[in-house]
Amino acid sequence: MTLNRRTFLSVAAAWLTAMTLTVHAQSAITLLNVSYDPTRELYAEFNTAFAQHWKAKTGQDVIIKQSHGGSGKQARSVIDGLEADVLTLALAGDIDAVHQNGQWIPADWQKRLPNHSAPYTSTIVLVVRQGNPLGIRDWDDLIKPGVSVITPNPKTSGGARWNYLAAWEFARRKFGSADKAKDFVQALYKNVPVLDSGARGSSVTFAQRKQGDVFISWENEAHLLEKEFGGKIDIVYPSISILAEPPVTVVDKNVDRKGTREVATAYLEYLYSDIGQDIAGKNFYRPTSAKFQAKYVKQLPSIPLFSIDEAFGGWAKATREHFADGGYFDQIYVKK
Repeated sequence: MTLNRRTFLSVAAAWLTAMTLTVHAQSAITLLNVSYDPTRELYAEFNTAFAQHWKAKTGQDVIIKQSHGGSGKQARSVIDGLEADVLTLALAGDIDAVHQNGQWIPADWQKRLPNHSAPYTSTIVLVVRQGNPLGIRDWDDLIKPGVSVITPNPKTSGGARWNYLAAWEFARRKFGSADKAKDFVQALYKNVPVLDSGARGSSVTFAQRKQGDVFISWENEAHLLEKEFGGKIDIVYPSISILAEPPVTVVDKNVDRKGTREVATAYLEYLYSDIGQDIAGKNFYRPTSAKFQAKYVKQLPSIPLFSIDEAFGGWAKATREHFADGGYFDQIYVKK
């Protein structure tokens, strides 16, 4: 073989390798999951599992990027043009807003996946300092004089809305009227020194900055704090709480424009698989699968829960009455 021929073959081989790498890079697909604050650890693990599943199934690489923040702010970002392929937010009302403001998704989006498009559930618990020095046992302990309560802002945080509504319904049932519930929640927020914009921010305020005596928390966030801070905090399960159903959806306008509908849909469906349900339970979310509910029942104990539909007539009504401008929250909250 002549030198020129060897040189030609070497160059050709290099060119073919470069072209193969280029085609491979072009064949990889990227998804953006716009989520709420406390799901960072959940999706860090789930994204890896799904990428491996999709690669084995199709031979295609998929890269999942994450965006986290207060659920209401995240919904607004998508409405304003953030190119999410999927939404995994804290409450259905925030995803409804994405439909109502720009028709990014259809009105019946909750019918597309099981359990009203909620692949896992959660609830709201109370986190206190080690040994529970103030003897916090239930919601009514939060309005006692001198008790400092940490909870985020219901205007921006989905978790904060679950917190607020859990406290409201406890009081309505205990004291017998909406007026008494309003008074109770007003007393509670008088004990709140600062409103962070999202649940993770409030978690940092309580655990790292050591502000407050009680943190009203997502159940999964409470268990993450317990893992990180060991014996420095305790978790208190109140006598009753709310069934939190964080929903998911593809963002139709974006996935159709980007050509990502198939993989985005598969990504959300994989949350309902055995692997997805196991990852949810490991990260302290309540699986919807009976099999994995049983597996994680010791760390996620059964407590009396009420639903948003049962207690408040659904998210549209609750949002209008409690969180819209001039609603109950605006009426009761006075900035410090």
